[in-house]
Amino acid sequence: MFSAAAESFLRQAREAQPEELQRFAARVAAQLQGPEPGPEAAACLQRLHLVVAASKYPRSLDGEIVGLLQKVLCSPKCPEQIQLLCAAILREMSPCNDLSLSCENIQDPKLLSLVSSVLLAQGNKAEVAAVGQRVVKVLEGRLPEGQSSRYLLPILSNVISLSPEALTEEQTNVVSKKMADWLRYASIQQGVAQPSGGFFSNPRTRQPGPVTEVDGAIATDFFTVLSLAQHYTEDQWLNMQTFSMLRKWLLCYGGKGLNAPSSGGRTEMDKSVMSMVSASSTSSHLLPPKERLREKAFEYCQRLIEQSNRQALKKADGDLQKACLIEAVTIMDIICKQDSSYVYRAAAFLKVLHSRISGDATYARALLPIAQFFLNHGEMAAVDSDAIYKHLFTDIPAQLFHNASLAFEFVLFCKENSRLFTETSSIFRQSFPNLFKFLAWNSPPLISEFVDLLPFLLDAGTAIEIFHLLLDLPCLTAALDVQMRSTSASERASSDPTVKPATCLEAFRHPLYKSAFQYLLRIESAPEDSPERLIPLRQLLGSLASSPRVVQCADTVPVLLELFFSVVAEFADGPLINQLVVLLLQRSDQLYDIPAFKDDVHRVLSSQLVMLCKLHPALIVELSKELLEFSGTVSNIQNKEAVFTHVVWAIGEYMSVSYDKRCTVEQINRFFETLEAVLFEVTQVRPLASIPSYAPRAITVLMTALTKLAARSQDLIPRVSLFLAKMRTFLQSPAVTSVYCEEDREEILTRATELMNLLKMPSVAQFVFTPSVDASRSRFQKEVNDTLPSALRIVTRLLEPAPGFASG
Repeated sequence: MFSAAAESFLRQAREAQPEELQRFAARVAAQLQGPEPGPEAAACLQRLHLVVAASKYPRSLDGEIVGLLQKVLCSPKCPEQIQLLCAAILREMSPCNDLSLSCENIQDPKLLSLVSSVLLAQGNKAEVAAVGQRVVKVLEGRLPEGQSSRYLLPILSNVISLSPEALTEEQTNVVSKKMADWLRYASIQQGVAQPSGGFFSNPRTRQPGPVTEVDGAIATDFFTVLSLAQHYTEDQWLNMQTFSMLRKWLLCYGGKGLNAPSSGGRTEMDKSVMSMVSASSTSSHLLPPKERLREKAFEYCQRLIEQSNRQALKKADGDLQKACLIEAVTIMDIICKQDSSYVYRAAAFLKVLHSRISGDATYARALLPIAQFFLNHGEMAAVDSDAIYKHLFTDIPAQLFHNASLAFEFVLFCKENSRLFTETSSIFRQSFPNLFKFLAWNSPPLISEFVDLLPFLLDAGTAIEIFHLLLDLPCLTAALDVQMRSTSASERASSDPTVKPATCLEAFRHPLYKSAFQYLLRIESAPEDSPERLIPLRQLLGSLASSPRVVQCADTVPVLLELFFSVVAEFADGPLINQLVVLLLQRSDQLYDIPAFKDDVHRVLSSQLVMLCKLHPALIVELSKELLEFSGTVSNIQNKEAVFTHVVWAIGEYMSVSYDKRCTVEQINRFFETLEAVLFEVTQVRPLASIPSYAPRAITVLMTALTKLAARSQDLIPRVSLFLAKMRTFLQSPAVTSVYCEEDREEILTRATELMNLLKMPSVAQFVFTPSVDASRSRFQKEVNDTLPSALRIVTRLLEPAPGFASG
């Protein structure tokens, strides 16, 4: 009911015409010009705000109403709700040419906050700078009783987001000093509740008690965002606000002016040790403001990490503990980047923290900033961080791949640190099977991150295994689904080793399939293991092929396969290319049973086969046995036509002495006989049986490849010419006309005519079909069934004015 009413209001607001808006604005103006705007004025302002905010196109109001909104906003007697609504309307209309607001003389922090929010929304750098100057000036002074600085810190945070250069170094020093005090010296007594003012209110208030920890214990150390109270004092609010903007402030201003005078040739390690020794004896009040803020921020983060060890009484407080822990570690990392003297203290502290939380899955997100810290500072701190990385890359993905937010943060962390990891630790590349679990389970939201990450996982040692893993990605999704359901008590399946499992759940623990599941769900690279063991598992998991999650994962594979080959092409040598081509042929028949997935993968594999042949043309000779076997199997035309036609094209194109001096007449003849047998099988007219439907492209490519081979071994020309001459008879038979449409028959006939005419001039045929290596590399190869080069057309026109066959 409520949602329907809200939708109706939104639709009316979006459909409001400019004339209606101006008439309604006039009503609002009349309400605001009264002696004291009340509830009716507030209701009108709410509706006006809805109208200007509901449309994605900017709405314009008359200059008079804009001026009135500004006047009411700045009126000291105006109710706060009215002021808030006026500011919200003016922000929605930004940028506004009729705006005349200025924050220059405003003293009240609450009003300054509202006016500043409107000015910042204009997107004007000068206005941003003016707001920043005014906010710092008000913060610097002493506020009258009853006014609070806490309305200004969110505005200051917005200023430094929009224009960090808006503040001078002197002003940043002023704010840094304030922030250090707010972090460290907030009251540890609870605030006093504001009296309600009712008849029975007691004018004598109780003395406020101390703040408590999340476990209910009385706080004995300084106040932090994890300290609890029923009511908070102003300085406690400022403490919490300061922590919320601390990271941004340090990133913007904490690193400036760090080039201190010469330290007499001391190394970074010497200075860090000196800092550790003297930290307790040096008064922080003697430090410059930015260094003092770093010190207080570091102490604050240490206190938060200590507080995170307490058992929270409420779930919300426990969630806050974890969020604060992540932020504290991140800020520590920033401080150590800006001042290396903190590295040793932080490293020791975070090493203990990691030992404490690494076994608790609820703290998994906090392990990322800890690992980030040791990536950045582990070498300087002389800490062996491999155990931290190993736990992160082995246990977390295996256990928490289904946590979508963690998956995104984890993959983003890997992407941002991929160069560091590849340079400093082998664990990153060893654990790639685990990383793919995140992608398999969360495919659509993670695909763009994996596109950036995949190149860093690939090298000559991982390429083959990653190739298999990409092709088996939907199968991995299905296996993860089975793994999750198998851990559920309600679906726990018994596994009798003597009985063949009937379902995936039963198979998960069955000895017959256990090793295959373990291989597919492995946490580390296993290049020596044989992927053939997954063949029965793919068949077993076929029942999950229609699962939406599996289908979504399958849709991402073609994109990643194309990226895989483009990256591998940059470093692959001949042996690796040969290995990939053999696997390409094998795996084209070993894919998870999703028809659309198979078609897409075959399309990618076939196009990438052409690319690999261009990189290493000698593979046609070196892999002649495998290519003969594949191209000689007639069923491949129907099961994987795209791959088959590209293989045949590659044979016709690259089986030439121009590309490999090892190419012999005997090899050419072997390929010719194999392809001839296939074409004969495809085009054989069987009066008593139906003709199988083969793609016209496959037939034209076979004819073209045979012609190319015959042009290089001219004893074969009579055989192929006779074959081509018989194509008209084949295409005119009733059995064939019932299978192929007229357009397909015309395509085959035209190609046969062109090829046969060309073979009547053997020397020209040899020139056309055996170009130089340089010419071949410079010619862009389009589809495998494209028309032949222009020379072929010229010869056809010379020999026959109109298409046709010579008699006999």
